[in-house]
Amino acid sequence: MKIAILSRDPTLYSSIRLLEAAKARGHEASILDPTHCYMNITSMKPSMHYQGEDISNFDAVIPRIGASLTFFGTAVLRQFEVMNVYVLNNSAAITRSRDKLASCQLLARKGVDLPITAFAHNPDNIEDLISEVGGAPLVIKLVEGSQGIGVVLAETHNAAHSVIQAFLGLNANIMVQEFIQEAKGSDIRCFVIGDKVVAAMLRQAREGEFRSNLHRGGMATQVRLSPLERAVAVRAAKVMRLEVCGVDMLRSNRGPLVMEVNSSPGLEGIEKTCNKDIASLMIEYIEKNAQSNKGSGD
Repeated sequence: MKIAILSRDPTLYSSIRLLEAAKARGHEASILDPTHCYMNITSMKPSMHYQGEDISNFDAVIPRIGASLTFFGTAVLRQFEVMNVYVLNNSAAITRSRDKLASCQLLARKGVDLPITAFAHNPDNIEDLISEVGGAPLVIKLVEGSQGIGVVLAETHNAAHSVIQAFLGLNANIMVQEFIQEAKGSDIRCFVIGDKVVAAMLRQAREGEFRSNLHRGGMATQVRLSPLERAVAVRAAKVMRLEVCGVDMLRSNRGPLVMEVNSSPGLEGIEKTCNKDIASLMIEYIEKNAQSNKGSGD
């Protein structure tokens, strides 16, 4: 097969591993910067070009599109879909996953348990927002944030009121969520491929920090999941219609709570922590599904 890896940075661990895994399994693979792609949108003969060359002959595409490039990156991916190229995570699913608020609403609608989440636009509703999630301490999240950026823990009522007021005053879209005290600064990243959790790690926030993201200095260890946690992770992936994703969840007194579903999860932390060749599992999944699902969209 001829496989394209859409990534702005060919030196990233995830991009390199996917390229190596594809070539090791006998495929022709290339890393393409989506910002260098341009397309001919027509019903007669749609095409895609890259640095002056026609690249319409790929069999499969692996999107590694960063949050800052969602609009153009998914447009490039959508063009491959128009040309009936198999994509590992379609454009609609990626766009859906990048909207944290819409994701929470969809997951809740489908019965996936989440931390209690509140959302408002008018500063007059701040007191009600705080009350809805059970009061302080509580977590305030920018809807557009990623890798722990734009996430604030407000430990007192006054701090919560001030931070929410500041965000709303800047016309920022925020969600307010209950703080799960019993999680003790840790969460679980489940790596889902198809209908299976292939690896899972527990991420623990460093001293004095409540965000467990590895980008924020968190530590990771391999973790054994309960059958319910596995089922919840796979269910969340199915609801978001993502074939490959990272499902982040908290262990709470009322069971596993899904925080986020990441459509472009990094490979370095999970591969090194769990000592698993996840990149090859992704390529193997493409091999099994590229022909039967070729051109399927959402």
